[in-house]
Formats: sequence, C-alpha cells, structure tokens
Amino acid sequence: MRDVAIIGVGHTKFGKSDKSNMELFAEAGQEAIEDANIDRKKIEALFMGSVLPMFEDGQMMPAVYSTSELGLGSIPSTRFEGACASATVAIRDAYMWVASGQYDVVMAGGAERAMIMGTPFATRTFMMGGHAATEGPAGLTFPGAFAMAAVLYSRFYEIPLQKLREKMAHVAIKNHKHGALNPLAQWYKKYGDLTVEKVLSSPVIADPLTLLDCCPFSDGGAALVMCAGDVARKYTDEPVYVLGTGQGTGGALARLEDFTKPPSRIYSAKMAFKKAGLTPKDIDILELHDCFTPAELIALEAMGFFGEGEAADATVDGQTEIGGKIPTNMSGGLIGRGHPIGATGASQAYMIVQQMKGAAPKGNQLDSVPEIGMVDTLGGDFGTLCHLILGRTKR
Repeated sequence: MRDVAIIGVGHTKFGKSDKSNMELFAEAGQEAIEDANIDRKKIEALFMGSVLPMFEDGQMMPAVYSTSELGLGSIPSTRFEGACASATVAIRDAYMWVASGQYDVVMAGGAERAMIMGTPFATRTFMMGGHAATEGPAGLTFPGAFAMAAVLYSRFYEIPLQKLREKMAHVAIKNHKHGALNPLAQWYKKYGDLTVEKVLSSPVIADPLTLLDCCPFSDGGAALVMCAGDVARKYTDEPVYVLGTGQGTGGALARLEDFTKPPSRIYSAKMAFKKAGLTPKDIDILELHDCFTPAELIALEAMGFFGEGEAADATVDGQTEIGGKIPTNMSGGLIGRGHPIGATGASQAYMIVQQMKGAAPKGNQLDSVPEIGMVDTLGGDFGTLCHLILGRTKR
C-alpha cells in the first residue's frame, strides 16, 4: 500500500445556503483544486458524502452531478452514506483506492443542504439514521438519545445530574468560543462569550440538554484533493499524509449495554491507531463529533484520551483547550462550526490540514504547528464510526 497525501482543501461557509448539494460540493471542490494547484484532468475519481439529497434537492445522485459541475468528465463518481460520518467514510475509501494503486489523484468530501427541510422535517429525516424498528416507535430523536447518554454518564460515574450539566456546559462554552472566531463557521462572531448560566438557561431540548448543548442544522460543503504520496510535492510544499484510518459498525441502541462506551467507536479508533502505529498520546490536535455536549465527553474517553468518567472534569480544567493535553474542536466543532451532515467529516479534515499549515483562524491556531491530528466522526446513534489520523510527515 502506498503513502497517500492531501494536497488541496476547500470549504464553503457553513449556515443557511440557497445552493444545491451539487453546487455546494462544486464550490468546495473548485477551491480544493486551486489549493492543490492541479489540472482537474488529473483527477481520476470522485467520492462524495451526502445523506439526504432526495429530501433536500429531489436528487438521488449528487456525486454524478457534482462531477459534472466541476467539469471532471466521465470519471467514476460515487455517493457515500454513513449518516453524519458519510464524508469521513468517503475520504477513507478514497485513501484506500489511492493507496492500492488503482488511482493516483482523487477528490473526496461531502455536502448537505439540511436547512431547506425545516426543523420538524429535518428532525424526522435525520432520525432515519437510527434504528427504525425500535427507536422510531419510541419517539426517540438524536437529542433524546444523547440526553439518555448524559443521564447514564451521571449514574455510572456518580456525578449528580445538575453537576454534570454544569460540566457539559464547558464543552459548549469552548466550542462556541472557537466557532465565533472561525469565519467559515455557522456561528461566526456569535456566542463567543457564553457562561455556564447562559448554557443552562437556554431552552430545554431534551432534558438535561438545552439548546446550547446541541449542534445546529446546517448547509455546507467541504472537499479534499488526495494523491499518491510520492508525487505530492509536485503540487504543494505542505502535503498532509494519511497515517491511519478506522471504521466501526454499531447496532440498535436497544442492544447496547452502555451508551457511554460505544463499541463501534472503540473498534474504529483502535483500528486507526494500529494502522498509524500511534497511541492517543501521540495526537496533537483532535476534531471530534460533538453533536451534543455529552457526545464530546463520551468520544474523548472511548478513544482513550481520558479514563472512564474523567473527560468532564478534564474539560472544566482546560485540558481540551489550546495548551491543554489534547486541544479538541479548535474549529468550533459541530456545535460552533455547524453540522451539514454529509460534509462534516471533510470539514473536520480540512480544519486539521489548516492547523498543520499554520493557517487556522487567529485564536484557534495552536501555539506550535501540530504534527499529528485526528478526525472522529459519528454516524447515527453510534451506527457508523470513522477515524482518520493525519500527519505532516510520512511514517
């Protein structure tokens, strides 16, 4: 298997857009091509994450028409659907195709236009990523699933629920602070001065989660140009290499003994670390799936960055901030940056690449340029987990 590098990245503004999925992806893809300084004719395949284009645009094959929008000719194009992990799964597959030698240069990423559906319909369609036979009849939504996870976390680790709510609020405060500094974020220049009291007093969505504990519905696109590692420096002086990837599969929540230790995430993260020959101690920066504040705590522990029941206090202590043990979601994360579900994983990878180029927004860039970063993306309620480990140098 060959080394694979990311040589160009592109990203639209997240928020509400009048553009279709295809137009959003094409905007990000064009930027990625220009960033890679590459002739589009060299791109041999396209891998696109998109979850609900049939409901958003009445369009079943956005990858096909995104390829056309970008003027890429008749190259193979494939849509990937892994709920909110769709773009990360697309990037992982793209990586394997290049590593295998089948292709030399490809494009991967994703797009979503969720806001056109409106909150009630978007909530209904998003929940199609859960287990329809058991979770649908119970009226479960994703805020409800992570509200249950927060209650379980409180019980298992004997943290009074009100105390845990206060600790979770620090996730929202941190991520909104960084989202307010990110010009590409949905909440740019907003919510940068939250307090625990403001988070707790915002409207209740699913007890104990309030509005500011939750990520928003979003529109947006993000894309990467990837190539064989041995030719990467033909196009850029700052390639970022894919060091390891992982993917794991879960099942219905009813079959999970413990939401706070999702086996799919543990499996996927271990796979990525093994492929990269690394451990959590080697990671300098992390973009993880903080769809809700308890999700960030669960992810940090499942991946091995903190012990069981430790992530809440670690967050309060600043260990996930710049200068801390593992700076997490310096882009704002899903909570502060936005969550266009088909694009999120590519957005996370984009943000890691920008950090490694020293090009992250002021106030979000680490004090020293990170050497190794990690992407964690969750699809559904732990149904699909996917991880990427990226580095400035080959290993």
